[in-house]
Amino acid sequence: RCAGPPPGSSSGVMEGPGREGPAADDFEQLVRSQRREKRELQAKIQGMKNAVPKNDKKRRKQLIDDVAKLEAEMEQKHKEELKQLKETLPEQNKVDSVADSIASFQLEEKEQQIQQPRISKAQKRREKKAALEKEREERIAEAEIENLTGARHLESQRLAQILAARQLEIKQIPSDGHCMYRAIEDQLKNQQNSWTVATLRSQTAEYMQSHVDDFLPFLTNPNTGDMYSRGEFEKYCDDLVNTAAWGGQLELRALSHILQKPIEVVQMDSPPIIVGEEYSSKPLILVWYH
Repeated sequence: RCAGPPPGSSSGVMEGPGREGPAADDFEQLVRSQRREKRELQAKIQGMKNAVPKNDKKRRKQLIDDVAKLEAEMEQKHKEELKQLKETLPEQNKVDSVADSIASFQLEEKEQQIQQPRISKAQKRREKKAALEKEREERIAEAEIENLTGARHLESQRLAQILAARQLEIKQIPSDGHCMYRAIEDQLKNQQNSWTVATLRSQTAEYMQSHVDDFLPFLTNPNTGDMYSRGEFEKYCDDLVNTAAWGGQLELRALSHILQKPIEVVQMDSPPIIVGEEYSSKPLILVWYH
């Protein structure tokens, strides 16, 4: 970490333009050090986020407070370091040396941007997808925290009572778009076949694509109200496999046929919905919230 120069070491006039004088060198060193610390803090924060389960509401709320505290402490520390460095500079050099150093760093950043290779369209799509995924997860975490004492919490309590009367209990699954498939995966984990969210999604899409007439008439364009075209249907199935698209009754119908099991959906203040009643095996049970 860069500290201010000892008394007398930077009292002379800068020896040349730009960053050649000791004052500018000290400023450069401080800026580089602070940049490095910011990168290290971001890496630490990311590690903290990864260590907290998304469904652990109490720890995620504490995480938000801890991150804000770390960022505020670093910002204050960097302000103090810059203030101390400026105080060690003679009045004649304070403005010129710092201004020259800032200009040099701006030029350096522009040169680095020019030297960076062009990002491919595929890479841009991946980065955009990752950014959207991160934003979606953050919104889900915030909503779960806000719902701890709200209507969602009351609904959860009521549904727990309904299931308790049937000797069942709720197992919480994060509401992230994959939740329906995760709930089914969890109930199938002790069976011989190894079902995962990915295989359930891909099998569902394949079944729907091979039984187009059973599913296409029930899919409509939300903007026009028209039935999906064949191209829109293919896009729907592709999103089912490759994104966190939410599943509904059509996907449950496909899954029931794939697994040859009835699937029961329990809701508050509504009769249960049973898909695949033609199958006699023990049903899979899902709980849906409003």
